[in-house]
Amino acid sequence: MDVSRSSDESKVLIINTGGTINMIFSQQGYVPEPYFLVETLHSQHRFHDPLEESLFSHSSSLEGYRRWSSSGRNTPTASSFGSREPSPSRGGTHGYSYQGLTLPVRSCRPIGIPEHLAPQTEKVLPRQPVCKKLSEDVYEAQLPTLVTPRSTGPGGNSKRIRYVILEWHPMLDSSNIEIQDWIRIATDIELNYSNFDGFVILHGTDTMSYTSSALSFMLEDLGKTVVVTGAQIPMSQLRNDAVDNLLGALVIAGHYIIPECCLFFNHTLFRGNRCSKMSSYDLNAFNSPNFPPLVNVGIDIVVNWQNVIRQTSLRRFHSHKHMSPHVATLRLFPGITGATIRAFVAPPTRGVVLETFGAGNAPQRADLVEALKEACDNGVVIVAISQCAKGSVSDAYETGRSLLQAGVVPGGDMTPECALTKLSYLLSKPELSAAQVRALIGTPLRGELTLPESKVPPSLSQPTGIDQSLDNIQGVLSQVVRLASSSASRAPRIVVSQGGADETRDEAADKATAPWSWTAAEAASTESALFPFLVHLAVSRDDTEGVAFCLAVEAKADAGMAVGGGLANCLDAASGRAPLHVAALNGALKSAEMLLEAGALVHVRDSLGHTPLYYAARQGHEDLVDLLVKAGANLGGADVEGGFVELAVKKATHARDERGLRIWKKAGADVVHVECQ
Repeated sequence: MDVSRSSDESKVLIINTGGTINMIFSQQGYVPEPYFLVETLHSQHRFHDPLEESLFSHSSSLEGYRRWSSSGRNTPTASSFGSREPSPSRGGTHGYSYQGLTLPVRSCRPIGIPEHLAPQTEKVLPRQPVCKKLSEDVYEAQLPTLVTPRSTGPGGNSKRIRYVILEWHPMLDSSNIEIQDWIRIATDIELNYSNFDGFVILHGTDTMSYTSSALSFMLEDLGKTVVVTGAQIPMSQLRNDAVDNLLGALVIAGHYIIPECCLFFNHTLFRGNRCSKMSSYDLNAFNSPNFPPLVNVGIDIVVNWQNVIRQTSLRRFHSHKHMSPHVATLRLFPGITGATIRAFVAPPTRGVVLETFGAGNAPQRADLVEALKEACDNGVVIVAISQCAKGSVSDAYETGRSLLQAGVVPGGDMTPECALTKLSYLLSKPELSAAQVRALIGTPLRGELTLPESKVPPSLSQPTGIDQSLDNIQGVLSQVVRLASSSASRAPRIVVSQGGADETRDEAADKATAPWSWTAAEAASTESALFPFLVHLAVSRDDTEGVAFCLAVEAKADAGMAVGGGLANCLDAASGRAPLHVAALNGALKSAEMLLEAGALVHVRDSLGHTPLYYAARQGHEDLVDLLVKAGANLGGADVEGGFVELAVKKATHARDERGLRIWKKAGADVVHVECQ
């Protein structure tokens, strides 16, 4: 890949499990067709424009459009396949002459159509990728890539998204999805985690929220974007929702680092464990009644960064590959008996999600309460949630408190899908006792439930006013002056007040004109402009006092001080670097630790396409390399594809720089291969 362009692309893996998006109408109704999606996307310029010859690649200016229009590339003849990359459906990967058109993809299952599932026609068999077995349950194939036109991401940066489709065979209707399929998705993400910037899961809509909930727990210490999406109307239909859903998911996964398992549908990105399917008919089929969307896609893509989970653990990504099948959901109804409860909770059942009336209420008959108590005493974990789509369970009513006294655990405002998959996840961990599982049910692990007000720290539940904002601004200005001055003792004291430059204002005039005071929004916007500069400056000096000041103020501030991705991830407008890049360049180990604990993203890339890990290794900061690798960082983007890592390793080899080679090896560079060249 060309060095000058490697930073202009992000790589996304699409795992196509099946679903309506892949279907074509037949005599048997809608049925999935192998490789239909790849063929279709290849033929649409909005999904595949390798030579940047489409209208989408020339519509950023009137002059660009006129050049494109007069070039003849907008004619049917000129836009034929002859001027583009060969179709993935015509001859498989055998026809590709250069490596840039394919990417290696790994899976825990053989890649391609098994012979016993292949249709009895020559149309499909030539497209088969060459799949090789690397080890037990690990297979690899070179799969053809597609690349979108340029689109604008955070900070106004324009890039293309190169993506690969790993298609399951047979493709599954989502009603047939099982626990083993969740494990397969999680495993395939783990096998390809270091080679892609984001992941999109294509899935049927019926059980999509179950899968997004399960993956949110199974993908432990996730540091990249995972988006589950699908469609109500197949891509094969003229009028469909498949184009917007898939393109929106691709853009979000390719442009933004939102380290969660999300669900994208109808221009909205939801937290995966917070939404449910609300309609089998409408295109806005999903909703998140108890939690706001993470992203709203309209004229602009608006990311609600204040609600995005920040990864604060210093652990590498890992997929949990076990889920307990011994869980079930029981919906209470008038007249339900204790005998029904006892039959339902009999072995091998280990966990039950109890859908209660209203805010957690249940019938008060002695036989029913006794049956629930017996089950809890026997080690069955019973979680109470509400049958209502919106709201939470509470102990405000006597009929709800009786369940708690029987040993039933309140599930807060979790959805039924989330409660069931969380219970399955926790019960699959042998190191957890039943008591520990009960305690963790009410603890937010992936943002799946809202803490009761009684458990929210006062600093987060009490809004800040203008006076507090002014104090914050005064503090940040003082910190800026302290860090920018060569001698802290000469730093002047900065005072900010609502009085303005002239403190001797005419009170009578003020009273007569009733001037408006500074609003909280204005104060917050000023803070938002100052703090990113301060945190970059503090990190460059490895000044832990300044870094701590910024992070502490942000932690106490309400949603008014909105900095995209939080201060730990705010980008410098000139270089596109995050504070973690600055720490890596300057060897600011203590600051890097503080940033990571505050949710800094280890996979973020600057305008040149480089990761913090690359800069730390290039500058020879071995301790920082160790820290970043521990937190899950890996070399990617321009680091590898642009040849920068290989060049650095060659220089260290020729200079016999053993320390440099050791550092690059720790960072994940292929030192042995380069030395042998």
